[in-house]
Amino acid sequence: MLDRAARLRQLSEVDQDLIRLVQDPRFNRWIEQLTATGGCARPIHLTGSTTTRDAATGEVLHHYDTRNEPGERLLIRCRNRRATVCAPCSRLHAGDTFHLVRAGLVGGKTVPADVRERPRLFLTLTAPSFGPVHHVTTDGQRCRPRRDGGDCEHGRSLGCPTVHTADDPRTGQPLCPDCYDYPAHVLWHAHAGRLWKAFTDNLYNHLAARIGRTRTGLRRSLRISYAKVAEYQQRAAVHVHAVVRLDGARGPDDPPPAWATADVLMAVVRTAAAAVRLRTPYSAALGEHELCWGAELDARPLRAFGGGEGLADDAVAAYVAKYVTKGATDTGAGLDHQITSPDDIAAASVSAHVRTLMRTCWRLGGLPELEPLRLRVWAHTLGYRGHILTKSRAYSTTYTALRTERADHQAGGTQPTDPRLIADAHWRYVGFGHSAGAALIAAGIAEDLARNRELAKEQPACWDGDAV
Repeated sequence: MLDRAARLRQLSEVDQDLIRLVQDPRFNRWIEQLTATGGCARPIHLTGSTTTRDAATGEVLHHYDTRNEPGERLLIRCRNRRATVCAPCSRLHAGDTFHLVRAGLVGGKTVPADVRERPRLFLTLTAPSFGPVHHVTTDGQRCRPRRDGGDCEHGRSLGCPTVHTADDPRTGQPLCPDCYDYPAHVLWHAHAGRLWKAFTDNLYNHLAARIGRTRTGLRRSLRISYAKVAEYQQRAAVHVHAVVRLDGARGPDDPPPAWATADVLMAVVRTAAAAVRLRTPYSAALGEHELCWGAELDARPLRAFGGGEGLADDAVAAYVAKYVTKGATDTGAGLDHQITSPDDIAAASVSAHVRTLMRTCWRLGGLPELEPLRLRVWAHTLGYRGHILTKSRAYSTTYTALRTERADHQAGGTQPTDPRLIADAHWRYVGFGHSAGAALIAAGIAEDLARNRELAKEQPACWDGDAV
């Protein structure tokens, strides 16, 4: 903890920086830039210019140059999805994710509205067990009651009579770290992308077998579209939430065959997941591991617009959007930055279980036969190297399209789209982040904008200015 003198010096530095900023003659313009980023906590600093010309005449129609900006820089959003890194940008990313997922459920954003009538499931696939762990219990149930008691070969109890809560530090930790299969856990993470690919391949195979057709023949009339998000469980193992939709062969513009129903899809997802088997590369130190999905699989239909049984579309989109802003740090299942040495692992503020997983990544990453998995590069995420959210190409719109649409809207439709116009841009990255005083002002702007959004939600749809 800082002593009083150090705290005074620190406050003095912030105060001095605030005075410097406020006295700058371009302070108001800097505030405009900061507000335009939504109070981004780690804005990107750019320097450069953009010139828009008439392609035929060469006439300059518009010119922008950062030489007239505060510090000769332009601030733009960092666009980091993690709330722990930048809350304003993560909130924007969550909103984009909501619209991306929702468009694939109810239409919009170039997706036809009749996709809401297609067979659709919300699916959760889990990792298998790598060893018994303490888990949350309810209704007074004990964690792992054992009448016969007994210890493992390392002398630790095989049972646990405790009733754990979600905030219990033992939740998710192995009953015996020496019995826990840490290499299998890390290798499962490293192959999670291939496991999902094997699952979707099996879906086609099992659907084809169900109707007596070949997979090639099935692909001529049906396409599987999906959007999925990865989430770390308390045991630090990733599981996958996915929206799965059946389309015709041409994607969302094409309805699926009449036989392709939600009941048929529900039946095959379980058999397709259960049939997945992958073998890891042979290692003299580890041998081979057979990888599969966990036995716990949850599949629920999404109800069509207008009612019926199943989950609501907006609720599912909001659920996925919530998890996309979470990093490994949020759940204590890793770090949001790469590890460069074993010393980083020793210094990390994580549980003993997660630290052992990181050390396992570092150790296995040094084996030549496992080098393609780049386990040391991904040690901070416990070997998991996939994106948090991925989707099939035909599921819905893209993040790029959503950001472009938002930029056009914010510009009032003034972005040059005429092919007769040429935009000549020269930009250079010169830094990121804030000084101490600027960070304080940015946080205040972000807080004000968040409060204004909440107040706007509370206002009635129609308001009479003359009403009391």
